[in-house]
Amino acid sequence: MTVLTGVLPILPTIFAADGDLDEAGTRRVLEDVINSGAHGVVFPGLASEYDHLTRDERLRMTARLGEWVAGRVPFVIGASSAGVEDAVRYADAAARAGAAAVMVLTPHALAQDLGAMAAFYARIAESSGLAVMLQNAPAPMGVGLALERVAELARAVPGIRSVKEEAPPSGQRITRLTLLAGDSLDAVYGGAGARHLMDELARGAQGTMPACEISALHVAMVDAWRSGHEDKARSLYERTLPLLTMQAVFRWRLTKAVLLRRGLIGSDFTRAPGPALDALDWHELDAMLARLKDLLPWA
Repeated sequence: MTVLTGVLPILPTIFAADGDLDEAGTRRVLEDVINSGAHGVVFPGLASEYDHLTRDERLRMTARLGEWVAGRVPFVIGASSAGVEDAVRYADAAARAGAAAVMVLTPHALAQDLGAMAAFYARIAESSGLAVMLQNAPAPMGVGLALERVAELARAVPGIRSVKEEAPPSGQRITRLTLLAGDSLDAVYGGAGARHLMDELARGAQGTMPACEISALHVAMVDAWRSGHEDKARSLYERTLPLLTMQAVFRWRLTKAVLLRRGLIGSDFTRAPGPALDALDWHELDAMLARLKDLLPWA
């Protein structure tokens, strides 16, 4: 089984101004991610507003992603759901689409029952035949499992092959989980918008799964790190920090604002709630992007 490494951006769900799915816009963003040199792609994740998509929309977009990627890069399908049956349905759809793995949050209802959690993940792995990536996100979106629990699950369920660790401090937790799980896991990945990427790479993270608005920069950072040019990697990382600080506040709205400014989408509509950028925020964003203009492709 191939271990996914490198930059695996989360593909957002692009909506038209009326709130309907914009498949053409989503595909343009996917093409930008692939053209950036990303080593894979993930959909849907938290940055995709997955919990604001209907079941039919998720199944439809999973099939579309398989068609659009067409074997060019590996992709991971998010199969998280509050219900076991839906999670299995999403994982089975991922297998039909050609996914390399499924990424799954632990349902809140199972968080205190190790046996139920193990049965949940085992059923997903057995039904789909795909490797499972346990996404350990902090509350409120995830349950922020203790690392001892994550390691126990990895030992109990052979189908769990990797973990996306996002609870803070992610760097320390990646080190600790790697030690606790041993050879029960093939890989641990970072997330959180790549805000802690240097620390995560230094601690042995196999890759990162950030939002996708600056994928080319994330690829350049990881490539520099892997080739032994740590100073270059850190210089690039430092140039992203103002934008990533803003993204920590505005989340998916910031991702779509950047994609809009880069000319990749026609609307920055989001279904998920959250603070919106006002006129001065847009001015600040434009100032940040102007300072990154030499590093990002523009449509």
